[in-house]
Amino acid sequence: MNTTSLTLIERLAGGTNDVAWGRFVDLYTPLLLGWCRRIGLPDADAADLTQTVFLTLYQTLPEFRYDPARSFRAWLKTVLLNAWRNQQRGRRSRPAGSVWLDPDLVPETDPRLELDEAEYRAQLVRRALALMQEQFEPNTWKACWEFVVSDRPAAEVATELGISENAVYLAKSRVLRHLRHELRGFLD
Repeated sequence: MNTTSLTLIERLAGGTNDVAWGRFVDLYTPLLLGWCRRIGLPDADAADLTQTVFLTLYQTLPEFRYDPARSFRAWLKTVLLNAWRNQQRGRRSRPAGSVWLDPDLVPETDPRLELDEAEYRAQLVRRALALMQEQFEPNTWKACWEFVVSDRPAAEVATELGISENAVYLAKSRVLRHLRHELRGFLD
């Protein structure tokens, strides 16, 4: 398990941390693709725009300094909208029947891109949990999952897994601490 005390954003701002970039891409690809689909892009165009956004982020994040008073998600959404606008302006010809939105007429906060706070948090937490699962022993993960997500009593989970009740509480603590660490700065 990664025990560094730096947040993912700080690791990205450091420059060429391949592990941090891989984690960021894994965590944020579904969100970016979802935003692309909400503005009406077909899957291939959504994938292209997502790649463009990651390239832009790779170039800008080494200079980025996270401000806890501001929303990382709003900044990321602005990067995506700007990349989409630039892409739309650069297209001289469009295939017949393709969707065309004048990028200059799309507001800075396009309502099609809005996720309510609960939806954003749930999506990010689900994705982070899926990525984190491989970093824990199967018994540790299952103990936490059954106790927290399935809302089963610790004693019942402990008996089923052949561990102590205290081990269930420790598993919960380790997994949730790691989750908070991974998402610090992203759940603004």
